[in-house]
Amino acid sequence: MTMSKTANKQPANAFYIYSRLFVYVRRYWRLLIIACIASMLYSGVDAWFVYFLKPLLNKGLIAKNRDFLKVAPFLVMAIFMFRGVASFVSNYSIASASRSVIMCLRQDLFAHLQRLPARFYDHTSSGQILSVLLYGVDQVANASADVLTSAIQAIFLVLGLIIVMFSISWKLTLLYFVLLPMVTIIMRVASLRIRRLSLSTQASIGDISHCAEENIEAYKVVRAFEGQIHEADKFNKATRINRQREMKMVATRSISVSAVQFIVAGALALTLYIATLDVAGAVLTAGGFVSMIAAMLGLLKPMKDLAFVQNKLYRGLAGAQNVFELIDEKPEEDRGQLNLHRARGKIQFSQVNFAYDDNRNILQDISFTVEPGEVVALVGRSGSGKSTLVSLLPRFYNEFTGSIQLDDVSINDYRLTDLRRQFAFVSQHVSLFHDTVYNNIAYGRFNQVRQEEVYAAAQASHALEFIEQLPQGFDSLIGENGVLLSGGQRQRLAIARALLKDAPILILDEATSSLDTESERYIQVALDELIKTRTTLVIAHRLSTVEHANKIIVMDEGRIAEIGNHQELIANNGHYAKLYRMQFKEAPLLGVVNEN
Repeated sequence: MTMSKTANKQPANAFYIYSRLFVYVRRYWRLLIIACIASMLYSGVDAWFVYFLKPLLNKGLIAKNRDFLKVAPFLVMAIFMFRGVASFVSNYSIASASRSVIMCLRQDLFAHLQRLPARFYDHTSSGQILSVLLYGVDQVANASADVLTSAIQAIFLVLGLIIVMFSISWKLTLLYFVLLPMVTIIMRVASLRIRRLSLSTQASIGDISHCAEENIEAYKVVRAFEGQIHEADKFNKATRINRQREMKMVATRSISVSAVQFIVAGALALTLYIATLDVAGAVLTAGGFVSMIAAMLGLLKPMKDLAFVQNKLYRGLAGAQNVFELIDEKPEEDRGQLNLHRARGKIQFSQVNFAYDDNRNILQDISFTVEPGEVVALVGRSGSGKSTLVSLLPRFYNEFTGSIQLDDVSINDYRLTDLRRQFAFVSQHVSLFHDTVYNNIAYGRFNQVRQEEVYAAAQASHALEFIEQLPQGFDSLIGENGVLLSGGQRQRLAIARALLKDAPILILDEATSSLDTESERYIQVALDELIKTRTTLVIAHRLSTVEHANKIIVMDEGRIAEIGNHQELIANNGHYAKLYRMQFKEAPLLGVVNEN
Protein backbone atom coordinates (compact mmCIF):
# COMPACT_ATOMS: atom_id res chain seq x y z
CA MET A 1 0.00 0.00 0.00
CA THR A 2 2.46 2.60 -1.18
CA MET A 3 1.59 6.26 -1.48
CA SER A 4 1.36 6.18 -5.26
CA LYS A 5 -1.07 3.29 -5.17
CA THR A 6 -3.20 5.03 -2.57
CA ALA A 7 -3.38 8.22 -4.58
CA ASN A 8 -4.46 6.50 -7.81
CA LYS A 9 -6.81 3.76 -6.61
CA GLN A 10 -10.51 3.72 -7.39
CA PRO A 11 -13.39 3.57 -4.89
CA ALA A 12 -14.38 0.06 -3.89
CA ASN A 13 -17.91 -1.29 -3.85
CA ALA A 14 -19.85 0.56 -1.15
CA PHE A 15 -22.01 -2.45 -0.25
CA TYR A 16 -18.90 -4.60 0.26
CA ILE A 17 -17.33 -2.02 2.58
CA TYR A 18 -20.56 -1.60 4.54
CA SER A 19 -20.96 -5.35 4.94
CA ARG A 20 -17.51 -5.50 6.55
CA LEU A 21 -18.14 -2.42 8.62
CA PHE A 22 -21.41 -3.90 9.82
CA VAL A 23 -19.42 -6.66 11.56
CA TYR A 24 -18.06 -3.98 13.91
CA VAL A 25 -21.21 -1.90 14.15
CA ARG A 26 -23.53 -4.79 15.06
CA ARG A 27 -21.63 -5.40 18.29
CA TYR A 28 -23.24 -2.23 19.62
CA TRP A 29 -26.73 -2.72 18.20
CA ARG A 30 -28.41 -1.98 21.56
CA LEU A 31 -26.85 1.48 21.68
CA LEU A 32 -27.79 2.09 18.06
CA ILE A 33 -31.42 1.11 18.65
CA ILE A 34 -31.60 3.47 21.64
CA ALA A 35 -30.02 6.24 19.54
CA CYS A 36 -32.42 5.64 16.65
CA ILE A 37 -35.51 5.71 18.87
CA ALA A 38 -34.30 8.87 20.59
CA SER A 39 -33.60 10.45 17.18
CA MET A 40 -37.08 9.58 15.98
CA LEU A 41 -38.62 11.19 19.07
CA TYR A 42 -36.39 14.25 18.66
CA SER A 43 -37.49 14.71 15.02
CA GLY A 44 -41.11 13.98 15.96
CA VAL A 45 -41.11 16.85 18.46
CA ASP A 46 -39.80 19.27 15.81
CA ALA A 47 -42.50 18.17 13.35
CA TRP A 48 -45.18 18.39 16.04
CA PHE A 49 -44.19 21.94 16.90
CA VAL A 50 -44.63 23.01 13.27
CA TYR A 51 -48.12 21.49 13.29
CA PHE A 52 -48.81 23.13 16.66
CA LEU A 53 -48.50 26.55 15.00
CA LYS A 54 -51.86 25.99 13.27
CA PRO A 55 -54.03 25.65 16.44
CA LEU A 56 -51.83 28.20 18.22
CA LEU A 57 -52.71 30.78 15.58
CA ASN A 58 -56.33 29.75 14.94
CA LYS A 59 -57.45 28.97 18.49
CA GLY A 60 -55.14 31.17 20.47
CA LEU A 61 -54.36 34.35 18.60
CA ILE A 62 -57.45 34.59 16.34
CA ALA A 63 -60.24 32.86 18.34
CA LYS A 64 -58.77 34.06 21.68
CA ASN A 65 -59.42 30.69 23.37
CA ARG A 66 -58.21 31.45 26.93
CA ASP A 67 -58.16 27.81 28.07
CA PHE A 68 -55.94 26.92 25.17
CA LEU A 69 -53.64 29.90 25.78
CA LYS A 70 -53.23 28.92 29.46
CA VAL A 71 -52.22 25.36 28.61
CA ALA A 72 -50.04 26.13 25.56
CA PRO A 73 -46.92 27.53 27.39
CA PHE A 74 -46.72 24.55 29.76
CA LEU A 75 -47.25 22.16 26.89
CA VAL A 76 -44.44 23.77 24.89
CA MET A 77 -42.07 23.66 27.92
CA ALA A 78 -42.83 20.00 28.61
CA ILE A 79 -42.44 19.00 24.98
CA PHE A 80 -39.11 20.80 24.60
CA MET A 81 -37.80 19.34 27.86
CA PHE A 82 -38.65 15.93 26.40
CA ARG A 83 -36.88 16.99 23.19
CA GLY A 84 -33.73 17.88 25.17
CA VAL A 85 -33.65 14.48 26.88
CA ALA A 86 -34.11 12.72 23.53
CA SER A 87 -31.30 14.79 22.03
CA PHE A 88 -28.91 13.90 24.87
CA VAL A 89 -29.74 10.19 24.72
CA SER A 90 -29.34 10.16 20.93
CA ASN A 91 -26.03 12.02 20.88
CA TYR A 92 -24.49 10.13 23.79
CA SER A 93 -25.54 6.69 22.53
CA ILE A 94 -24.30 7.31 19.03
CA ALA A 95 -21.01 8.76 20.26
CA SER A 96 -20.47 5.73 22.48
CA ALA A 97 -21.19 3.33 19.60
CA SER A 98 -19.06 5.16 17.03
CA ARG A 99 -16.09 5.60 19.39
CA SER A 100 -16.31 1.90 20.28
CA VAL A 101 -16.25 0.99 16.59
CA ILE A 102 -13.18 3.18 16.09
CA MET A 103 -11.48 1.64 19.14
CA CYS A 104 -12.07 -1.92 17.89
CA LEU A 105 -10.93 -1.07 14.36
CA ARG A 106 -7.72 0.54 15.63
CA GLN A 107 -7.02 -2.41 17.89
CA ASP A 108 -7.59 -4.93 15.10
CA LEU A 109 -5.55 -2.89 12.64
CA PHE A 110 -2.64 -2.51 15.07
CA ALA A 111 -2.74 -6.22 15.89
CA HIS A 112 -2.66 -6.98 12.16
CA LEU A 113 0.37 -4.71 11.72
CA GLN A 114 2.22 -7.00 14.15
CA ARG A 115 1.71 -9.90 11.75
CA LEU A 116 2.68 -8.25 8.46
CA PRO A 117 5.93 -9.40 6.81
CA ALA A 118 9.10 -7.39 6.44
CA ARG A 119 8.41 -6.87 2.73
CA PHE A 120 5.32 -4.81 3.58
CA TYR A 121 7.36 -2.42 5.74
CA ASP A 122 10.07 -2.27 3.09
CA HIS A 123 7.61 -0.79 0.59
CA THR A 124 5.23 1.24 2.76
CA SER A 125 6.05 4.52 4.44
CA SER A 126 5.33 4.73 8.15
CA GLY A 127 3.61 8.08 7.54
CA GLN A 128 1.07 6.36 5.28
CA ILE A 129 0.44 3.66 7.90
CA LEU A 130 -0.05 6.25 10.63
CA SER A 131 -2.43 8.21 8.39
CA VAL A 132 -4.67 5.14 8.03
CA LEU A 133 -4.36 4.16 11.69
CA LEU A 134 -5.24 7.62 12.98
CA TYR A 135 -7.08 9.66 10.33
CA GLY A 136 -8.52 6.85 8.21
CA VAL A 137 -10.00 4.95 11.16
CA ASP A 138 -11.44 8.15 12.60
CA GLN A 139 -13.22 8.81 9.31
CA VAL A 140 -14.91 5.42 9.62
CA ALA A 141 -17.14 6.96 12.31
CA ASN A 142 -18.64 9.07 9.53
CA ALA A 143 -19.55 5.93 7.61
CA SER A 144 -21.09 4.06 10.51
CA ALA A 145 -22.97 5.24 13.57
CA ASP A 146 -22.81 9.03 12.99
CA VAL A 147 -24.36 8.77 9.54
CA LEU A 148 -27.05 6.44 10.81
CA THR A 149 -28.26 8.82 13.50
CA SER A 150 -28.00 11.94 11.33
CA ALA A 151 -29.89 10.20 8.54
CA ILE A 152 -32.63 8.98 10.90
CA GLN A 153 -33.08 12.44 12.39
CA ALA A 154 -33.25 14.07 8.97
CA ILE A 155 -35.47 11.42 7.36
CA PHE A 156 -37.99 11.34 10.21
CA LEU A 157 -38.11 15.13 10.34
CA VAL A 158 -38.77 15.21 6.58
CA LEU A 159 -41.48 12.55 6.93
CA GLY A 160 -43.01 14.35 9.91
CA LEU A 161 -43.08 17.69 8.09
CA ILE A 162 -44.56 16.09 4.96
CA ILE A 163 -47.30 14.51 7.07
CA VAL A 164 -47.99 17.95 8.53
CA MET A 165 -48.12 19.42 5.05
CA PHE A 166 -50.47 16.66 3.80
CA SER A 167 -52.76 17.22 6.75
CA ILE A 168 -52.99 20.90 5.78
CA SER A 169 -53.09 20.67 1.96
CA TRP A 170 -52.23 17.54 0.01
CA LYS A 171 -52.34 19.40 -3.30
CA LEU A 172 -49.62 21.86 -2.35
CA THR A 173 -47.55 19.04 -0.81
CA LEU A 174 -47.43 17.14 -4.10
CA LEU A 175 -45.24 19.93 -5.49
CA TYR A 176 -42.37 18.57 -3.45
CA PHE A 177 -42.65 15.09 -4.93
CA VAL A 178 -42.34 16.49 -8.45
CA LEU A 179 -38.94 17.89 -7.47
CA LEU A 180 -37.58 14.76 -5.74
CA PRO A 181 -35.92 13.24 -8.86
CA MET A 182 -33.90 16.43 -9.38
CA VAL A 183 -32.75 16.39 -5.75
CA THR A 184 -31.77 12.72 -6.02
CA ILE A 185 -29.66 13.27 -9.15
CA ILE A 186 -27.79 16.20 -7.59
CA MET A 187 -27.00 14.28 -4.41
CA ARG A 188 -25.87 11.20 -6.38
CA VAL A 189 -23.45 13.09 -8.62
CA ALA A 190 -22.02 15.10 -5.72
CA SER A 191 -21.54 12.05 -3.47
CA LEU A 192 -19.60 10.09 -6.11
CA ARG A 193 -17.26 13.02 -6.71
CA ILE A 194 -16.73 13.52 -2.98
CA ARG A 195 -15.87 9.86 -2.54
CA ARG A 196 -13.16 10.04 -5.21
CA LEU A 197 -11.82 13.25 -3.70
CA SER A 198 -11.82 11.68 -0.22
CA LEU A 199 -9.47 8.91 -1.34
CA SER A 200 -6.99 11.41 -2.81
CA THR A 201 -7.32 13.65 0.25
CA GLN A 202 -6.42 10.81 2.58
CA ALA A 203 -3.44 10.00 0.37
CA SER A 204 -2.30 13.62 0.69
CA ILE A 205 -2.56 13.37 4.48
CA GLY A 206 -0.30 10.34 4.31
CA ASP A 207 2.20 12.43 2.31
CA ILE A 208 2.10 15.15 4.96
CA SER A 209 2.68 12.59 7.72
CA HIS A 210 5.58 11.10 5.77
CA CYS A 211 7.28 14.49 5.22
CA ALA A 212 6.86 15.49 8.86
CA GLU A 213 8.07 12.14 10.18
CA GLU A 214 11.21 12.16 8.01
CA ASN A 215 12.07 15.71 9.06
CA ILE A 216 11.53 14.98 12.76
CA GLU A 217 13.59 11.78 12.73
CA ALA A 218 16.43 13.27 10.69
CA TYR A 219 16.45 16.75 12.22
CA LYS A 220 20.22 16.62 12.89
CA VAL A 221 20.99 15.71 9.28
CA VAL A 222 18.62 18.41 8.03
CA ARG A 223 20.38 21.08 10.06
CA ALA A 224 23.89 19.79 9.44
CA PHE A 225 23.39 19.80 5.66
CA GLU A 226 21.29 22.99 5.62
CA GLY A 227 18.22 21.21 4.28
CA GLN A 228 15.65 23.27 6.19
CA ILE A 229 14.45 25.19 3.12
CA HIS A 230 14.26 22.01 1.04
CA GLU A 231 12.28 20.20 3.73
CA ALA A 232 9.98 23.18 4.20
CA ASP A 233 9.34 23.28 0.43
CA LYS A 234 8.48 19.56 0.42
CA PHE A 235 6.14 19.97 3.37
CA ASN A 236 4.54 23.12 1.92
CA LYS A 237 3.92 21.35 -1.37
CA ALA A 238 2.25 18.42 0.41
CA THR A 239 0.05 20.76 2.45
CA ARG A 240 -0.88 22.78 -0.65
CA ILE A 241 -2.00 19.62 -2.43
CA ASN A 242 -4.00 18.62 0.63
CA ARG A 243 -5.63 22.06 0.78
CA GLN A 244 -6.52 21.94 -2.93
CA ARG A 245 -8.21 18.56 -2.53
CA GLU A 246 -10.01 19.64 0.61
CA MET A 247 -11.27 22.78 -1.13
CA LYS A 248 -12.55 20.72 -4.06
CA MET A 249 -14.59 18.72 -1.58
CA VAL A 250 -15.85 21.88 0.12
CA ALA A 251 -16.86 23.33 -3.27
CA THR A 252 -18.65 20.14 -4.32
CA ARG A 253 -20.41 19.88 -0.96
CA SER A 254 -21.46 23.54 -0.94
CA ILE A 255 -22.73 23.50 -4.52
CA SER A 256 -24.76 20.35 -3.96
CA VAL A 257 -26.32 21.67 -0.74
CA SER A 258 -27.10 25.03 -2.33
CA ALA A 259 -28.64 23.33 -5.35
CA VAL A 260 -30.89 21.17 -3.16
CA GLN A 261 -31.93 24.16 -1.07
CA PHE A 262 -32.62 26.20 -4.24
CA ILE A 263 -34.98 23.51 -5.53
CA VAL A 264 -36.77 23.36 -2.17
CA ALA A 265 -36.94 27.17 -2.11
CA GLY A 266 -38.52 27.07 -5.59
CA ALA A 267 -41.27 24.83 -4.25
CA LEU A 268 -41.70 27.23 -1.33
CA ALA A 269 -41.98 30.24 -3.65
CA LEU A 270 -44.58 28.43 -5.76
CA THR A 271 -46.55 27.60 -2.62
CA LEU A 272 -46.48 31.23 -1.52
CA TYR A 273 -47.74 32.26 -4.93
CA ILE A 274 -50.63 29.79 -4.89
CA ALA A 275 -51.48 30.73 -1.32
CA THR A 276 -51.96 34.35 -2.37
CA LEU A 277 -54.57 33.45 -5.00
CA ASP A 278 -58.19 33.75 -4.15
CA VAL A 279 -58.74 30.01 -4.32
CA ALA A 280 -56.25 29.53 -1.51
CA GLY A 281 -58.57 31.17 0.96
CA ALA A 282 -60.91 28.20 0.70
CA VAL A 283 -58.02 25.80 1.21
CA LEU A 284 -55.88 27.35 3.96
CA THR A 285 -56.79 29.06 7.20
CA ALA A 286 -54.39 31.62 8.63
CA GLY A 287 -52.95 29.03 10.99
CA GLY A 288 -52.76 26.44 8.21
CA PHE A 289 -50.95 28.91 5.99
CA VAL A 290 -48.35 29.68 8.69
CA SER A 291 -47.87 25.98 9.48
CA MET A 292 -47.50 25.17 5.79
CA ILE A 293 -44.86 27.85 5.29
CA ALA A 294 -43.07 26.80 8.53
CA ALA A 295 -43.06 23.16 7.38
CA MET A 296 -41.61 24.12 4.02
CA LEU A 297 -38.96 26.29 5.64
CA GLY A 298 -38.30 23.49 8.11
CA LEU A 299 -37.63 21.11 5.22
CA LEU A 300 -34.60 23.16 4.16
CA LYS A 301 -32.47 22.03 7.10
CA PRO A 302 -33.11 18.26 6.96
CA MET A 303 -32.67 18.31 3.16
CA LYS A 304 -29.37 20.07 3.73
CA ASP A 305 -28.49 17.54 6.43
CA LEU A 306 -29.26 14.67 4.06
CA ALA A 307 -26.89 16.17 1.50
CA PHE A 308 -24.23 16.42 4.21
CA VAL A 309 -24.97 12.84 5.25
CA GLN A 310 -24.17 11.72 1.70
CA ASN A 311 -20.90 13.63 1.83
CA LYS A 312 -19.96 12.29 5.27
CA LEU A 313 -20.94 8.82 4.19
CA TYR A 314 -18.67 8.68 1.18
CA ARG A 315 -15.82 10.39 2.98
CA GLY A 316 -16.15 7.78 5.69
CA LEU A 317 -16.30 4.99 3.13
CA ALA A 318 -13.01 6.21 1.66
CA GLY A 319 -11.46 5.95 5.13
CA ALA A 320 -12.99 2.50 5.63
CA GLN A 321 -11.65 1.38 2.26
CA ASN A 322 -8.10 2.34 3.27
CA VAL A 323 -8.49 0.59 6.62
CA PHE A 324 -9.80 -2.65 5.13
CA GLU A 325 -7.17 -2.65 2.40
CA LEU A 326 -4.52 -2.51 5.12
CA ILE A 327 -6.27 -5.24 7.11
CA ASP A 328 -6.38 -7.35 3.93
CA GLU A 329 -2.61 -7.20 3.50
CA LYS A 330 -1.37 -10.78 3.62
CA PRO A 331 0.19 -11.58 7.01
CA GLU A 332 3.31 -13.64 7.57
CA GLU A 333 2.85 -17.28 6.67
CA ASP A 334 3.17 -19.69 9.56
CA ARG A 335 2.61 -23.23 8.34
CA GLY A 336 4.99 -24.73 10.84
CA GLN A 337 3.59 -27.34 13.20
CA LEU A 338 6.63 -28.36 15.25
CA ASN A 339 7.24 -26.98 18.73
CA LEU A 340 10.76 -26.03 19.70
CA HIS A 341 11.63 -25.31 23.31
CA ARG A 342 15.36 -24.71 23.00
CA ALA A 343 17.47 -25.42 19.95
CA ARG A 344 20.90 -27.03 20.06
CA GLY A 345 22.05 -24.39 17.58
CA LYS A 346 23.05 -26.28 14.44
CA ILE A 347 22.38 -24.16 11.32
CA GLN A 348 22.63 -25.35 7.74
CA PHE A 349 22.16 -23.39 4.51
CA SER A 350 21.87 -25.46 1.32
CA GLN A 351 21.88 -23.73 -2.09
CA VAL A 352 19.86 -20.77 -0.81
CA ASN A 353 18.88 -18.00 -3.23
CA PHE A 354 16.95 -14.87 -2.37
CA ALA A 355 15.75 -11.83 -4.30
CA TYR A 356 13.76 -8.71 -3.48
CA ASP A 357 11.01 -7.44 -5.77
CA ASP A 358 13.40 -6.26 -8.50
CA ASN A 359 14.22 -9.94 -9.23
CA ARG A 360 17.93 -9.35 -8.76
CA ASN A 361 19.36 -12.07 -6.54
CA ILE A 362 20.72 -10.64 -3.31
CA LEU A 363 21.91 -14.10 -2.24
CA GLN A 364 23.09 -16.72 -4.70
CA ASP A 365 23.80 -20.39 -4.04
CA ILE A 366 24.58 -19.97 -0.32
CA SER A 367 25.67 -23.22 1.37
CA PHE A 368 27.42 -23.62 4.72
CA THR A 369 26.97 -25.31 8.09
CA VAL A 370 27.33 -23.92 11.61
CA GLU A 371 27.77 -26.48 14.38
CA PRO A 372 26.26 -25.94 17.85
CA GLY A 373 28.39 -23.58 19.94
CA GLU A 374 30.45 -22.30 17.01
CA VAL A 375 31.21 -18.65 16.42
CA VAL A 376 30.85 -17.87 12.75
CA ALA A 377 31.72 -14.47 11.33
CA LEU A 378 30.19 -12.99 8.17
CA VAL A 379 32.47 -10.43 6.55
CA GLY A 380 32.61 -8.61 3.25
CA ARG A 381 31.95 -5.29 1.61
CA SER A 382 28.78 -3.35 2.34
CA GLY A 383 25.89 -4.64 0.25
CA SER A 384 27.30 -8.15 -0.08
CA GLY A 385 24.22 -9.71 1.58
CA LYS A 386 25.38 -10.38 5.15
CA SER A 387 22.43 -8.79 6.96
CA THR A 388 19.97 -10.23 4.45
CA LEU A 389 21.36 -13.70 5.07
CA VAL A 390 20.80 -13.61 8.83
CA SER A 391 17.31 -12.09 8.27
CA LEU A 392 16.28 -15.36 6.63
CA LEU A 393 16.95 -17.40 9.78
CA PRO A 394 13.99 -16.06 11.84
CA ARG A 395 11.90 -16.04 8.63
CA PHE A 396 11.59 -12.30 8.30
CA TYR A 397 11.58 -13.18 4.59
CA ASN A 398 10.07 -16.44 3.39
CA GLU A 399 10.51 -16.14 -0.36
CA PHE A 400 13.84 -17.95 -0.70
CA THR A 401 14.74 -21.07 -2.61
CA GLY A 402 16.89 -23.86 -1.30
CA SER A 403 16.88 -25.11 2.28
CA ILE A 404 17.63 -23.56 5.67
CA GLN A 405 17.67 -25.98 8.59
CA LEU A 406 17.89 -25.56 12.34
CA ASP A 407 18.88 -28.72 14.20
CA ASP A 408 18.43 -30.74 10.96
CA VAL A 409 14.81 -29.55 10.55
CA SER A 410 13.62 -26.99 7.99
CA ILE A 411 12.92 -23.64 9.62
CA ASN A 412 9.57 -23.64 7.77
CA ASP A 413 8.47 -26.67 9.84
CA TYR A 414 8.74 -24.85 13.17
CA ARG A 415 6.03 -22.65 14.61
CA LEU A 416 7.08 -19.08 13.92
CA THR A 417 6.89 -18.01 17.57
CA ASP A 418 9.05 -20.93 18.70
CA LEU A 419 11.56 -20.34 15.91
CA ARG A 420 12.09 -16.67 16.74
CA ARG A 421 12.43 -17.47 20.41
CA GLN A 422 15.75 -19.13 19.55
CA PHE A 423 17.41 -15.90 18.38
CA ALA A 424 18.69 -12.81 20.16
CA PHE A 425 19.65 -9.83 18.01
CA VAL A 426 21.99 -6.96 18.60
CA SER A 427 22.11 -4.70 15.55
CA GLN A 428 24.22 -1.70 14.65
CA HIS A 429 20.88 0.13 14.27
CA VAL A 430 19.67 -0.05 17.86
CA SER A 431 15.89 0.08 18.42
CA LEU A 432 14.82 1.23 21.86
CA PHE A 433 11.47 2.40 23.20
CA HIS A 434 10.32 5.58 24.90
CA ASP A 435 10.21 3.84 28.26
CA THR A 436 12.37 3.26 31.30
CA VAL A 437 15.83 1.70 31.19
CA TYR A 438 14.47 -1.29 33.11
CA ASN A 439 11.61 -1.95 30.68
CA ASN A 440 13.91 -1.65 27.67
CA ILE A 441 16.25 -4.30 29.05
CA ALA A 442 13.35 -6.55 30.10
CA TYR A 443 11.57 -6.08 26.75
CA GLY A 444 9.95 -9.30 25.62
CA ARG A 445 9.97 -10.87 29.07
CA PHE A 446 8.27 -8.03 30.93
CA ASN A 447 6.67 -9.49 34.08
CA GLN A 448 8.33 -12.88 33.60
CA VAL A 449 11.76 -11.76 34.76
CA ARG A 450 13.20 -11.07 38.18
CA GLN A 451 14.78 -7.75 39.02
CA GLU A 452 18.07 -9.48 39.84
CA GLU A 453 18.26 -10.87 36.30
CA VAL A 454 17.81 -7.40 34.77
CA TYR A 455 20.53 -5.99 36.99
CA ALA A 456 22.85 -8.89 36.14
CA ALA A 457 22.32 -8.35 32.39
CA ALA A 458 23.05 -4.63 32.80
CA GLN A 459 26.23 -5.41 34.73
CA ALA A 460 27.40 -8.02 32.21
CA SER A 461 26.96 -5.54 29.35
CA HIS A 462 28.77 -2.81 31.33
CA ALA A 463 25.62 -0.67 31.23
CA LEU A 464 25.26 -0.56 35.02
CA GLU A 465 27.97 2.07 35.39
CA PHE A 466 26.05 4.70 33.38
CA ILE A 467 22.57 3.57 34.51
CA GLU A 468 23.42 4.29 38.15
CA GLN A 469 24.41 7.83 37.18
CA LEU A 470 21.01 8.57 35.58
CA PRO A 471 18.57 10.71 37.65
CA GLN A 472 16.17 7.82 38.38
CA GLY A 473 18.53 4.95 37.65
CA PHE A 474 16.68 2.02 36.08
CA ASP A 475 13.44 4.02 36.22
CA SER A 476 14.81 6.81 34.01
CA LEU A 477 13.01 7.47 30.73
CA ILE A 478 15.39 7.33 27.76
CA GLY A 479 13.34 9.21 25.14
CA GLU A 480 12.23 8.10 21.71
CA ASN A 481 14.63 5.41 20.47
CA GLY A 482 16.94 6.25 23.38
CA VAL A 483 17.62 9.79 22.18
CA LEU A 484 18.63 10.88 25.71
CA LEU A 485 21.50 8.36 25.71
CA SER A 486 24.75 8.27 23.78
CA GLY A 487 25.27 5.82 20.94
CA GLY A 488 27.45 3.59 23.08
CA GLN A 489 24.94 3.60 25.93
CA ARG A 490 22.12 2.60 23.57
CA GLN A 491 24.25 -0.23 22.21
CA ARG A 492 24.97 -1.50 25.72
CA LEU A 493 21.26 -1.53 26.57
CA ALA A 494 20.61 -3.56 23.41
CA ILE A 495 23.31 -6.03 24.42
CA ALA A 496 21.84 -6.27 27.93
CA ARG A 497 18.44 -7.03 26.37
CA ALA A 498 19.98 -9.80 24.28
CA LEU A 499 21.82 -11.21 27.29
CA LEU A 500 18.60 -11.32 29.28
CA LYS A 501 16.73 -13.18 26.55
CA ASP A 502 19.17 -16.08 26.96
CA ALA A 503 18.51 -17.42 23.47
CA PRO A 504 20.59 -20.36 22.14
CA ILE A 505 21.59 -18.42 19.00
CA LEU A 506 23.08 -14.93 19.01
CA ILE A 507 23.16 -12.67 15.97
CA LEU A 508 25.52 -9.74 16.42
CA ASP A 509 25.36 -7.20 13.60
CA GLU A 510 28.22 -4.81 14.36
CA ALA A 511 27.18 -5.08 18.00
CA THR A 512 30.12 -3.09 19.34
CA SER A 513 30.40 -0.56 16.53
CA SER A 514 29.20 2.41 18.61
CA LEU A 515 31.41 1.76 21.63
CA ASP A 516 34.65 3.35 22.62
CA THR A 517 37.73 1.14 22.86
CA GLU A 518 37.51 0.62 26.62
CA SER A 519 33.80 -0.24 26.61
CA GLU A 520 34.26 -2.52 23.62
CA ARG A 521 36.95 -4.43 25.47
CA TYR A 522 34.72 -4.91 28.52
CA ILE A 523 31.75 -6.01 26.42
CA GLN A 524 33.89 -8.32 24.36
CA VAL A 525 34.84 -10.12 27.58
CA ALA A 526 31.13 -10.43 28.48
CA LEU A 527 30.27 -11.66 25.00
CA ASP A 528 33.13 -14.16 25.03
CA GLU A 529 31.70 -15.61 28.23
CA LEU A 530 28.18 -15.61 26.82
CA ILE A 531 28.94 -17.32 23.50
CA LYS A 532 30.65 -20.33 25.10
CA THR A 533 27.35 -22.21 25.24
CA ARG A 534 25.67 -20.60 22.24
CA THR A 535 25.83 -20.57 18.47
CA THR A 536 26.86 -17.10 17.39
CA LEU A 537 26.71 -15.36 14.03
CA VAL A 538 28.77 -12.18 13.93
CA ILE A 539 28.50 -9.62 11.15
CA ALA A 540 31.59 -7.45 11.28
CA HIS A 541 33.44 -4.90 9.20
CA ARG A 542 36.35 -4.59 11.60
CA LEU A 543 38.15 -7.86 10.96
CA SER A 544 40.18 -7.55 14.15
CA THR A 545 37.03 -8.39 16.13
CA VAL A 546 36.53 -11.77 14.42
CA GLU A 547 40.05 -13.14 14.20
CA HIS A 548 39.26 -15.80 16.84
CA ALA A 549 36.00 -16.99 15.21
CA ASN A 550 35.75 -20.73 14.54
CA LYS A 551 34.77 -19.99 10.97
CA ILE A 552 34.81 -16.88 8.79
CA ILE A 553 32.50 -16.67 5.78
CA VAL A 554 33.56 -14.05 3.26
CA MET A 555 30.65 -12.64 1.21
CA ASP A 556 31.05 -10.90 -2.14
CA GLU A 557 28.12 -9.69 -4.28
CA GLY A 558 25.70 -12.12 -2.68
CA ARG A 559 27.94 -15.18 -3.00
CA ILE A 560 30.27 -16.97 -0.62
CA ALA A 561 33.77 -16.15 -1.80
CA GLU A 562 35.72 -18.00 0.92
CA ILE A 563 35.22 -20.01 4.10
CA GLY A 564 37.88 -20.77 6.71
CA ASN A 565 39.46 -19.51 9.91
CA HIS A 566 41.64 -16.43 10.12
CA GLN A 567 44.95 -18.17 9.53
CA GLU A 568 43.64 -20.22 6.60
CA LEU A 569 42.12 -17.22 4.87
CA ILE A 570 45.23 -15.10 5.29
CA ALA A 571 47.28 -17.96 3.84
CA ASN A 572 44.89 -18.24 0.86
CA ASN A 573 45.66 -14.63 -0.03
CA GLY A 574 42.12 -14.11 -1.39
CA HIS A 575 39.29 -11.69 -0.64
CA TYR A 576 39.73 -11.86 3.14
CA ALA A 577 43.47 -11.25 3.00
CA LYS A 578 42.89 -8.25 0.74
CA LEU A 579 40.29 -6.76 3.10
CA TYR A 580 42.55 -7.41 6.08
CA ARG A 581 45.54 -5.68 4.50
CA MET A 582 43.37 -2.69 3.53
CA GLN A 583 42.19 -2.26 7.13
CA PHE A 584 45.74 -2.71 8.46
CA LYS A 585 47.02 0.05 6.17
CA GLU A 586 44.25 2.42 7.27
CA ALA A 587 45.02 1.97 10.96
CA PRO A 588 48.01 4.38 11.20
CA LEU A 589 46.06 7.11 9.39
CA LEU A 590 43.10 6.67 11.76
CA GLY A 591 45.50 6.82 14.67
CA VAL A 592 46.84 10.18 13.52
CA VAL A 593 43.32 11.55 13.15
CA ASN A 594 42.35 10.39 16.64
CA GLU A 595 45.45 11.95 18.19
CA ASN A 596 44.53 15.35 16.82
